[in-house]
Amino acid sequence: MLGLNELKQSKVYQEALAEGKQQGLEAGLEAGKQQGKLEAIPRMIQFGLSWEAIAQLLDLPLEVVQQVAQQSQASANTPGEL
Repeated sequence: MLGLNELKQSKVYQEALAEGKQQGLEAGLEAGKQQGKLEAIPRMIQFGLSWEAIAQLLDLPLEVVQQVAQQSQASANTPGEL
């Protein structure tokens, strides 16, 4: 029977580990792209772009743009803490 050290040295384990790391990296990059898009919405609104234009430019559903815009507006109307 293989021990843990021997298993970790096996080709199958090493390939699975490398694939898992690659998938994690890709998922992290995708999440970062999505976050960047969401953070751009309030600024695009400030520049006078419509929700529809923003959705099209960022390749996002209109509902997502509307939700972020409404949240941004609500937080802008909330007095800040000192």
